[in-house]
Amino acid sequence: MKNLIKSDLLIWIVILLPLIYLAYLWGDLPDKVPVHWNIHGEVDRYGGKTELLIITFIPFIMYLLFMVFPKIDPKDKLKNMGKKYTGLRSVMIVFMSALSLIIIYIAKSGSFPGNMIIVLMGALFTLLGNYFKTIKANYFIGIRTPWTLENETVWKDTHQLGGKLWFIGGFLIMLSGIFAPREAGSVIFGVILAIMIVVPVVYSYLRFRKLKES
Repeated sequence: MKNLIKSDLLIWIVILLPLIYLAYLWGDLPDKVPVHWNIHGEVDRYGGKTELLIITFIPFIMYLLFMVFPKIDPKDKLKNMGKKYTGLRSVMIVFMSALSLIIIYIAKSGSFPGNMIIVLMGALFTLLGNYFKTIKANYFIGIRTPWTLENETVWKDTHQLGGKLWFIGGFLIMLSGIFAPREAGSVIFGVILAIMIVVPVVYSYLRFRKLKES
């Protein structure tokens, strides 16, 4: 365990940042803090500040999941990704830690920088798009449809398309978060996200059917 922590020291610092930040602010936080906002950026639910404590564990849970996935992968494909898998794990943990920090900041300040979250999500999608073509067929990470899991060619082709789509979509989402008004940015985010999800799923089915008929 000590060797594991030592080799992942930087990741562990990132994981602990939300907890450290929350501990620093804990005494200044009110008993009830905003925990959810609507599309207009208005608070529509308050909760106890202990809910923020739960949020700080999300990066750690993400770390554990990425440690477990290769060990229970029936096809051992994740182990063959090597540094690409480690890089993907780092991207997801940094994102979840950044998101946790933003949520804690919002709870303290009472303001909702919605566009900041949209930009962060766009950056995540762009980075994930770069990783899609390197993800081997598995049951845990990637575009997992019945057709991609059934056929490795369908998996590869779908992730080639999905990677380009997520990269471009993520970039457009970042631009909308920077330049579009809050409500418009939220609508643009939803439309682009729907395209990013639906198109690869439909493509995987059509690609599988075409291979099966040939």
